[in-house]
Amino acid sequence: MTNIAIHLVVTDPDQAAAWYTEALGARETSRIALPGGQTLTVELRLGDTVLAVAGEMPERGMRAPASLGGTPAALHVDVSDADAAWARATAAGATVFEPVHDAFWGDRTGQFLDPFGHRWALDQHVRDVPHEEVVARAAQLFSGSEKA
Repeated sequence: MTNIAIHLVVTDPDQAAAWYTEALGARETSRIALPGGQTLTVELRLGDTVLAVAGEMPERGMRAPASLGGTPAALHVDVSDADAAWARATAAGATVFEPVHDAFWGDRTGQFLDPFGHRWALDQHVRDVPHEEVVARAAQLFSGSEKA
C-alpha cells in the first residue's frame, strides 16, 4: 500500500467498483457484504494504491459528491498513455471536466467526472520543465493575462 489509501463514498458501491474496473483498470481485492446482501465496501487496487468504495450513510456523515453539491478534490492517476486512458474512461461514461492537453508543467493531462461525482485527472509525464519555468508560466496563466 502507498502512504495514503483512498476511501470514496458513492451512491452504489457495486456499480462504482465495476466502473472503476472498466474505466481505470482497477482490480477488486476484497468485498464486505452486510447481512441481507448489501455491499458495505469494495476494496480495489489501482496501480499501487488501495481504493475503497462504500455506499452513502448520511446518518454517519458519509455522503457522495452529489449529496454535497460536488467534489472539491481531484484524484490524479499516473498513466503511460493519457490519450488511451482518456478514451477508455470516456467510453465507459466519464464526463469531460477538462479535455486532455499538454500542460505547462510537463504532463499530458485531462480531467473527468466519474458517474458517481468524483473528479479524476489522468497524467502522463511527457517532458521535464524547470521549476522556475513552471512558476513563471503559472503566474502568467493565473494572472488573467493569458488563457490556458
